Amino acid sequence: MSKFNLKNDIIFTAFFARKGNEEFLIDFLQSILKIEIKKIKIREEVNLEKLSVGEKGGRLDIQAELNEGTIVNIEMQMKNLHNIENRTTLYGAKVLAREEARGKNYNDIKNVIMINILNYELTEFEEYVSETVVVLDKHREYEIIKGMKWYFIELPKFRKAHPNMDEKLNQWLAFIDDNDRGKIKMAEKKNKTLEKARKEMTYLTGDEEIRRLAELREKWEMDWNSSMDYSKKEGIKEGKKEDARKMKEKNIPIETIIEITGLTKEEIEKL
Repeated sequence: MSKFNLKNDIIFTAFFARKGNEEFLIDFLQSILKIEIKKIKIREEVNLEKLSVGEKGGRLDIQAELNEGTIVNIEMQMKNLHNIENRTTLYGAKVLAREEARGKNYNDIKNVIMINILNYELTEFEEYVSETVVVLDKHREYEIIKGMKWYFIELPKFRKAHPNMDEKLNQWLAFIDDNDRGKIKMAEKKNKTLEKARKEMTYLTGDEEIRRLAELREKWEMDWNSSMDYSKKEGIKEGKKEDARKMKEKNIPIETIIEITGLTKEEIEKL
């Protein structure tokens, strides 16, 4: 298991969006969508070399057109920001809106599939791959809107499961997760495309520019987490100071304020 793998979205995008790697994206998407993909085109190729440090907080995803029809958007999400449902719904709507803006007839608008690969657990259910459909409330068997679907793949659940490694999707998830050496070896043994993919990964993670961008991405995430943690602690502390201030106004003994808030005597006296 290497330091940089496909869970780093810089590596993920470089791997699947790079020209010449179409067979990897096709094999991966066929395993999820259960359809034959004869043709694929990256619609919005990400120029990784132009990514700046300031852009590391933005979304980095892959958008492809399948068989000159369906549009698929794939995103790797490492941290639970508690907004993935709203984010992916809004972004999917924007993809559809772009199609409509091109002046096509409503019936000609391409189907959109949003695939979210998550390094955290989203639902309380044991399934690690969830496909959503829009159905009628009183007729759940009837799918009313067929032009848009979402997939949520939860890697932590995959790790805890005992997946059938004869299934191509499980082979790809083992490769992407890069967590269980046994599963990875079995996947690469059963899937010749993954054997080639391993060579490409070895090349990518040795590429100086890609590695530098991946390191910057990790640094941004660590800085962001540290900043959020500091802000949270400061917010809690300010709340305690406000409580202490009110207690002082009511002449509550300072020993009691210390016990309740955890603030020091010096901090309380300065209030």
